[in-house]
Amino acid sequence: MVHRPHEASDFQEDIHVVSNADGAAIGVIALHSTALGPAAGGCRFWHYDSHADLTADAIRLARGMSYKNAVAGLPLGGGKAVLQRPAGSFDRAALFRAFGNAVESLSGAYVTAEDVGTTVADMERVRERTRFVAGLHAEPGKSGGDPSPWTARGVFEAMRTAARFAIGGDLEGLTVAVQGTGNVGAALCRMLRAAGARLVIADIDHRRVDALVAELGARAVGVDEIVAADADIFAPCALGGALNARTIPALKARLVCGAANNQLATEADGETLMARGIVYAPDYVVNAGGIINVSAEYLGEAPEEVAQRLGEIAPRLTRILEAAAAGTTPPHIVADALARRIIARGHRAAA
Repeated sequence: MVHRPHEASDFQEDIHVVSNADGAAIGVIALHSTALGPAAGGCRFWHYDSHADLTADAIRLARGMSYKNAVAGLPLGGGKAVLQRPAGSFDRAALFRAFGNAVESLSGAYVTAEDVGTTVADMERVRERTRFVAGLHAEPGKSGGDPSPWTARGVFEAMRTAARFAIGGDLEGLTVAVQGTGNVGAALCRMLRAAGARLVIADIDHRRVDALVAELGARAVGVDEIVAADADIFAPCALGGALNARTIPALKARLVCGAANNQLATEADGETLMARGIVYAPDYVVNAGGIINVSAEYLGEAPEEVAQRLGEIAPRLTRILEAAAAGTTPPHIVADALARRIIARGHRAAA
């Protein structure tokens, strides 16, 4: 692993290049802040067109983790690992063992877990090389396991609260357009259907879509149509940047609340949503359920503590939305300011 200092910005600390056994770069670990504790954030395994694109995504995701962990009240800083998915066949176990070596070399400054493209089995391979990993198979009576169901649960509870705020009613009878039906998106769809919501769904994986159409009676649309679907709520649950200058004008939904990280392509896009009268539930506020479970596993806390912290997501979101509605500041700016204050207190306490 090669360490490359990065220019300090918004508490950003540094970037570490992850290499395989042959010395070739396979990804990066970005550490955004350790003011509140070790930098914690999952490992994303995805294809990027360039190493520069991969690194830029890692930096954005690490910042989001700092803010997410701070607002959720966790004793953790923010970091993220992003690995390049090789083209063609590859030794997956060896790749994640190499990643485990990289995590171990940071001596606890970074704690990893699952994210897009990674699984519990991958984290078990990482665990062979380092103890600074969570999202492992859960032991009876203890926190752990795949964090995606907890992420989905937190988003669902936040959406139910936000719907009352933005639309004036519960989820029953509302139409929710879900973009992305992976582990989190599919779990969210099941919760929404059980609550009486109607579903419009899209995903690049047609098998996932077909399965949910058969199971839940969802209506499928193309990935290029989901943003403009006739829906009350838009739930981005795929990759980041779904809300941008091209997609926001097409939105028919009155509320945006989903599981994806970095949903706003730019800060200005949050202002555009507010100007259009669309309520935006800041992504890192509502999708914190997964890292709450990861934190509890890593710190040895009981599942009851996970449930308690999960129950704080919706009330916290309500306070942020109310503060935004009381003035002219968009919800994402209100949330960012809250996160920065918490992190700044951590810096002062450590000084």
